[in-house]
Amino acid sequence: TYEAEGQNVARASRKDARDAVQAARAAQPGWAAATPYNRGQVLYRLAEMMEARAADLAAVCSGRDEVEAAIDRVVWYAGWADKLTQVLGGANPVAGPYFNFTIPEPTGVVAILAPDEPALAGLVAPLVPAVVGGNAVVAVASETHPLAAIELAEAVATSDLPGGVVNVLTGNTGELAPVLAAHMDVNAIDITGADGLRAELERAAAENVKRVVRSDGERSPWEIAKFLELKTVWHPIGT
Repeated sequence: TYEAEGQNVARASRKDARDAVQAARAAQPGWAAATPYNRGQVLYRLAEMMEARAADLAAVCSGRDEVEAAIDRVVWYAGWADKLTQVLGGANPVAGPYFNFTIPEPTGVVAILAPDEPALAGLVAPLVPAVVGGNAVVAVASETHPLAAIELAEAVATSDLPGGVVNVLTGNTGELAPVLAAHMDVNAIDITGADGLRAELERAAAENVKRVVRSDGERSPWEIAKFLELKTVWHPIGT
């Protein structure tokens, strides 16, 4: 353990990080196979559980305003679950008797390095867009203010999110981040909270051509697109 915010907090090890990736990988196919409508409803339920814990969340972040903003963000992204294909995909014009469709698909397992502040909103901002698209997440909480992430994890555990879809680690970002960046079974990593480590993490991620992204904190479908792959499918007309 280590001390943060006057509390003894679990200090995740490199093995914990590897185990979290394994749990995420096991859970991701089932979550991706859920209908977009179902994923949206599950995230609405998460927002409800956060609202039920609003007082506890407010006590471990900057206050009720941050909690309300985080809940609003979950609801906003939940509404995008069944609209992603129409907005980010499409039917493409081709010369010939073919249909050509572009379809968004989840990247897979996404690692997220949350910034130190804001403790709650800084974690929710990249986590929800990754999850709504069908990915599973391994998130490293704010090192200096981890209690908000722990409280959020309680809301996740009591919502309808399947086990393993969201995995939260508390501890030393400098110790955990390189493990996740170099892990060959992590498909993308958000390095927003990796101040001073970004160049090292980008080099490690290049080993398996891992997607490296940064969250700008804005609510946008393009934040979801950062964690999606676009697959193009050809099909003959008339068969």
